Amino acid sequence: MSDTLKKSVETALQEIKAPGAGKSVIEAGLVSAIVVDGGKVGIILEFSGRDQAGAESLRTAIEDAARAVDGVEEANVIMTAARQAQTAPTGQPVGGKAPPTPTEIPGVKHIVAVASGKGGVGKSTTSINLAIALRDQGLKVGVLDADIFGPSLPMLLGVDDKPEIKNKIIQPIVAHGLKVMSVGFLIDVDQPVVWRGPRVMGATQQLLKDVAWGPLDVLVVDMPPGTGDVQLTMVQQAPLTGAVIVSTPQDLALIDARKGLAMFRKVDVPIMGIIENMSTFHCPHCGEESHIFGHGGAADTAKELGCDFLGGIPLHMSVREHADDGDPIVAAEPDSPVSKAYRAIAAQVSEKLGVSA
Repeated sequence: MSDTLKKSVETALQEIKAPGAGKSVIEAGLVSAIVVDGGKVGIILEFSGRDQAGAESLRTAIEDAARAVDGVEEANVIMTAARQAQTAPTGQPVGGKAPPTPTEIPGVKHIVAVASGKGGVGKSTTSINLAIALRDQGLKVGVLDADIFGPSLPMLLGVDDKPEIKNKIIQPIVAHGLKVMSVGFLIDVDQPVVWRGPRVMGATQQLLKDVAWGPLDVLVVDMPPGTGDVQLTMVQQAPLTGAVIVSTPQDLALIDARKGLAMFRKVDVPIMGIIENMSTFHCPHCGEESHIFGHGGAADTAKELGCDFLGGIPLHMSVREHADDGDPIVAAEPDSPVSKAYRAIAAQVSEKLGVSA
């Protein structure tokens, strides 16, 4: 279904003329990617070196054309300032268009994206506890909350400070021995973020490139759920070392986790493995183990898709309580079974990265 919808959108864009080119935006190579997630469509448009005055009208025309396609519920265009195309002596592009090249973040050795296909699976809680477990290995670790519309890092860390800006560079907040940054530190926590694609892209780029991250061994990026503007910007702008997929055991979550995994593979980001969150529940009164959301689904999916299963995180009330208190469980209860599970996963991640203190 997604491939069919993608082809239909591409056909519709054949009717949109590229400014001054006498051909469609597809034929001119301006469209570098079309990503479909259900009825949502994301389109990356390379507009570098062209008339910026016409950028907004072109973006609007492309979005309108995509929305007119049967089955499209929402369409967003991301305008990029990508690299100039290579040219032969004749002035013609060599080999057609190439994907944008991510640029290194000064002082950051590795960037690990923690992602999921849907919300509500505990991805942000996993991100921060994984980061603290990596910190406890003696590594220099940062955490970027890339969820522009629903930032949760300030609450998870119990921090509401505003970052300093020195020489136009944002200084990350330091909490629990981590360098952290979130749009939640820059805006009122109660202020809704109602931004369209280009502004979301700009905010993501700023959090990546205009923050004094280094020196870091690992930057953990807490990705928003799904496969939209932020995900596309992240893989385009940052050289991701790998991605960790978080899911709960039930079939519905695993279906969406597959989408997230497929997106990273499509853009050649290595999959470091899958984590099964809320894997088991141990009754605090009788000690009986229950599988509230099922059990083992993530391990089976990892085997089926040819990637590693990194482990399961138990469902425990203390995880939620410490998160609400701004004191993640790996820091608050370092010897608890849940913390040990996070540490075991962190050990696998650091081994895959080849980093040590």
